[in-house]
Amino acid sequence: MNAHLHAGSRPQASPSPEPSVLLEMRGISKHFGVVKALSEVSFTVRPGEIHALVGENGAGKSTLMKVLSGVYPHGSYEGAIIFDGEERRFADITDSEVEGIIIIHQELALIPLLSIAENIFIANPPGRFGIIDRGTVHRRTKELLAKVGLDEAPDTLVTNIGVGKQQLVEIAKALSKKVRLLILDEPTASLSEKDSAALLELLLEFKAQGIASILISHKLNEVSKVADRITVLRDGRTVDTLDCHEGAVEEDRIIAKMVDRDLEHRYPKREPKAVATIGEPIFKVSNWSAYHPLHGDRQVIKNVDFEVRRGEIVGIAGLMGAGRTEFAMSVFGRSWGQKISGRAELEGREVDLSSVRRAIDAGLAYVTEDRKHLGLLLAEDIRKNVTLANLPAVASARVIDEMKELRVAGDYRGRMRIRCHSVFQETGKLSGGNQQKVVLSKWLFTDPKVLILDEPTRGIDVGAKYEIYCIINELADAGKGVVVISSEMPELLGICDRICVMNEGAFVGEFPGAEATQEKIMRAIMRKGEPRPMETLA
Repeated sequence: MNAHLHAGSRPQASPSPEPSVLLEMRGISKHFGVVKALSEVSFTVRPGEIHALVGENGAGKSTLMKVLSGVYPHGSYEGAIIFDGEERRFADITDSEVEGIIIIHQELALIPLLSIAENIFIANPPGRFGIIDRGTVHRRTKELLAKVGLDEAPDTLVTNIGVGKQQLVEIAKALSKKVRLLILDEPTASLSEKDSAALLELLLEFKAQGIASILISHKLNEVSKVADRITVLRDGRTVDTLDCHEGAVEEDRIIAKMVDRDLEHRYPKREPKAVATIGEPIFKVSNWSAYHPLHGDRQVIKNVDFEVRRGEIVGIAGLMGAGRTEFAMSVFGRSWGQKISGRAELEGREVDLSSVRRAIDAGLAYVTEDRKHLGLLLAEDIRKNVTLANLPAVASARVIDEMKELRVAGDYRGRMRIRCHSVFQETGKLSGGNQQKVVLSKWLFTDPKVLILDEPTRGIDVGAKYEIYCIINELADAGKGVVVISSEMPELLGICDRICVMNEGAFVGEFPGAEATQEKIMRAIMRKGEPRPMETLA
């Protein structure tokens, strides 16, 4: 079924026959040694336009934006940047900011233990004779926060606000620099649906004010809500630029251009299996409870019963804050929460999950949603990350056998189709999809019986997603129990044999994969009343 990209219900002014151009990037090429990251890329942005830039990880999107913003200075690339009618030769990011080109990276650059006001004006605080005018700082911060719809006190520490609000602080910081072109790199990757919708509405408000935006995103449904034009990059080249005002654009058409192949289906073929044909329960928890790690009187996981069968893919659906990650982490060695209680059984026998090491030894693996901070050592090479969770398997007399470690890493590189120069490549320099494959390799090397995958495709492109889905299928076909936590309901519907619905720390619904729909899942989530034992909902 083809999805269509369109401009939604927002007003659509017909573009003029020859619209003016705010930015033109002409014939941009960029090399890293012998690797050609960009090849003759051309890209334009009109005043007040929201221009989406899409492509697989490694397609060159971020590299192109780093050229534009001066992270890669003039002279390190070929081609020309024309901004506001003049050729620009930015020596660094400060040069581009002077012209009003502001980039907000996916990894936010805020300092957690400073206040919102201090973060916004840290580079150029208002004042005289070297003395900061704190009154002006406070007043201007309140004005900027009002513009982005954030009702927080300027002296609030950044560490005390959520990721969605931190993203708005970054945008307020950009507005303090009189932004004319705002570049957002995966701005909604870590946001809830509510926060994502608010951010997209903010971009539309900026558009009405004449501020242009470049939106880098893997979420094509979000791109469809706000983009005026969409440029597709593949392998460092411009593939196509589509005008969303000329009519509906098929989502599958964009995906095919991104990955250079037709995707008849977004998900690999796998008929959802009936419970009777899958196997016996391999992992089960009963009456599982956990309390908040800082607020001991707040019960977050409420007497949960849950099981996954051998060879089964079970999805856990729910809104942000439903308790999905907290449940998974509390099960995996009590790595979240306090006063954790309940019974856990693996292959019919009670198991001790009181520490991460004991959970691993019992046969559990947990792939965190935060691979960059909790899943990988980004500064280390692929080889060391792959073996990290099971070092005894590559050691002799408690000393790492480097040749054995190399063989293991090379084996997983091939099995997981990790795209890299070698297993000695620094993990932090891989694309998001390949980093996720390294995380999966790390846990598969522990030979788990049950894998819990928390947002396994967050922040990776559609091509890499498809490969991850294939790997999940292979794990289930090998007889492992697989639990998938995802905020993307189409993903759960596309890959799971069974879907459990979580709300307010309890399971409130369960559906066979073949019978589940987004409407049924949302109806289960939105039902009012006290949490109750899980039931099958019609």
